Amino acid sequence: MKKITKILDAVLSRALILLMVCLVGAVLWQVISRYVFASPSSWTEELARFLLIWISLLGASYAFRSGMHLALDVLPRKLEGMSAVWLKNFTIVLVVVFSVSVLIIGGGSLVQLTWELKQYSAVMGLPMAYVYSVIPVSGLLICFYAIAAVTDDSIGKPKEQVQVGE
Repeated sequence: MKKITKILDAVLSRALILLMVCLVGAVLWQVISRYVFASPSSWTEELARFLLIWISLLGASYAFRSGMHLALDVLPRKLEGMSAVWLKNFTIVLVVVFSVSVLIIGGGSLVQLTWELKQYSAVMGLPMAYVYSVIPVSGLLICFYAIAAVTDDSIGKPKEQVQVGE
């Protein structure tokens, strides 16, 4: 499980870096084409919006894995022993329930619906199912990381708390 998690971490982090570079490039081209050439590019705004969707959802998966997501940590810091383990496992169950019900099932339904209705983006002509496909993908990633968090203590901890040998 740890080997698969490390490979997935590497792939996900590189994908996020690539998406961020593309987002910065698209926005930079939009600014250059608007102010330097006085002819704004029509596709860059839509591409930037789609990249932001992908970065946000994949970034949420990566943030959950690395323990950098938004969390209320007042109670977990005060608990020790079995109470802390119980709270961690309860939280993981809630995350899995949300991911399965909202991201995987709901997102999968959205992808299926947009595919059946043949919805395309206005400017680039991309099938919207491709854009929305990141929703169930991020749900699957979060579920994988949640299951791995039960067996691997380093998952869900902020990077500075993970020991070098783990």
